[in-house]
Amino acid sequence: MAKLLSCVLGPRLYKIYRERDSERAPASVPETPTAVTAPHSSSWDTYYQPRALEKHADSILALASVFWSISYYSSPFAFFYLYRKGYLSLSKVVPFSHYAGTLLLLLAGVACLRVFLALFPVLFLPGIGRWTNPQYRQFITILEATHRNQSSENKRQLANYNFDFRSWPVDFHWEEPSSRKESRGGPSRRGVALLRPEPLHRGTADTLLNRVKKLPCQITSYLVAHTLGRRMLYPGSVYLLQKALMPVLLQGQARLVEECNGRRAKLLACDGNEIDTMFVDRRGTAEPQGQKLVICCEGNAGFYEVGCVSTPLEAGYSVLGWNHPGFAGSTGVPFPQNEANAMDVVVQFAIHRLGFQPQDIIIYAWSIGGFTATWAAMSYPDVSAMILDASFDDLVPLALKVMPDSWRGLVTRTVRQHLNLNNAEQLCRYQGPVLLIRRTKDEIITTTVPEDIMSNRGNDLLLKLLQHRYPRVMAEEGLRVVRQWLEASSQLEEASIYSRWEVEEDWCLSVLRSYQAEHGPDFPWSVGEDMSADGRRQLALFLARKHLHNFEATHCTPLPAQNFQMPWHL
Repeated sequence: MAKLLSCVLGPRLYKIYRERDSERAPASVPETPTAVTAPHSSSWDTYYQPRALEKHADSILALASVFWSISYYSSPFAFFYLYRKGYLSLSKVVPFSHYAGTLLLLLAGVACLRVFLALFPVLFLPGIGRWTNPQYRQFITILEATHRNQSSENKRQLANYNFDFRSWPVDFHWEEPSSRKESRGGPSRRGVALLRPEPLHRGTADTLLNRVKKLPCQITSYLVAHTLGRRMLYPGSVYLLQKALMPVLLQGQARLVEECNGRRAKLLACDGNEIDTMFVDRRGTAEPQGQKLVICCEGNAGFYEVGCVSTPLEAGYSVLGWNHPGFAGSTGVPFPQNEANAMDVVVQFAIHRLGFQPQDIIIYAWSIGGFTATWAAMSYPDVSAMILDASFDDLVPLALKVMPDSWRGLVTRTVRQHLNLNNAEQLCRYQGPVLLIRRTKDEIITTTVPEDIMSNRGNDLLLKLLQHRYPRVMAEEGLRVVRQWLEASSQLEEASIYSRWEVEEDWCLSVLRSYQAEHGPDFPWSVGEDMSADGRRQLALFLARKHLHNFEATHCTPLPAQNFQMPWHL
């Protein structure tokens, strides 16, 4: 009876990974222990095959979940349609309420049925199907043993199954590092520190009357951010999209585990969110770059299963991928505070559990992942380098691009108060090497059309970084010539502008190295203060070319491994 109850309440099992041994493990990656002792089978390269009862019952529950999600997301449009048609008048609401009441009773009946089936597992069809399936019974035995004792052997056996991640035991806790327990400077349960935006109206007295006047706007901004705004900004957190991508995600995860010997882990952040991660260790290979760890930060609809982790993997690096809060196996919602909390526990996991020094960690981000990447670089200044691909300086211009002009005030206020992705501000707090990759046909982070390369917000990210680090060089002459260089739509035009100003790279390097030797490496630098306008132009072009590389592609084109280069540094 106890085993039947465990099967009823157990998680859904998706896949049993194929057995890995020395003959099948790729030569370029370290070997992992063989799979759990299993029923006699020649191949484990298959999805878990549920019995008929479990399969049909799971299908019904999945259909009900999809129907509920469609109803939830379409309810505002249905309400608006009924209002425009005049169905919400008192004379029509009363008869309509009878239909609505009947529908609510049906939904309540479905909910009660689910509770009833959970309380009486003998009648719960999936549980019976699982109980009669030896593969599932073996899996649930291993899962229960791992929850009781998280020994390395139990974890090794559990890693051979892909199942509902909510039941995966926590592998790393945000308070686990001893330094966190002894230090008062670490994150609290409310979250890590973020840079707060300045008030929209500086100098205004914060009186009770002003607070009352602002209250309606603040409530509206809160509602917009927590309903439409968050889902537009992070569509990957929408259940329907995740449901549609489920087969692709399962296939991508199987590739990482079976072909790259990836190790999955659950991290508990300081806000209580559980973060789904995947680690591929290349330190045992002959490739020197395997000693470096690349932490990948995905885009707003990206998952580590099918995201940008493939680029550093192909380049031979050790890789740690993770999913945003609310994406796939990660819990929570992807607001900036939750994002930073998740990134914090990921970096702590890399340092204290995986054993990488900050000097051996590279932060790599694609698109909206630039926010968590720049936060990590700001908060962990000893990380080796940062690469930002198809990222932007600030969210406000991009949000205004897709919303009506009449909503400008509401959009600006909502972003600043609830969705403030201030990448450039955070990036300027980092002292290490930075490389920006600009997509020349980017249709997402341009504020006009993809062909207008000067509307690409990656340009603004570069300019703000250079103006912060080299304010004297990026004065009027330097700023003007860098803008001309950014307007170039091809490599030929770039080279033409570069040669027109006769940039002497050896001279630029000697000037920068001399300044660094005399004044130290910390930015901002005053180099260029007593320099001619021609010298400042040469330095500005040299620095721009070192900090930004062009990639002739659209926003979502995968970055080839040969384009994954380490940032320039003196």
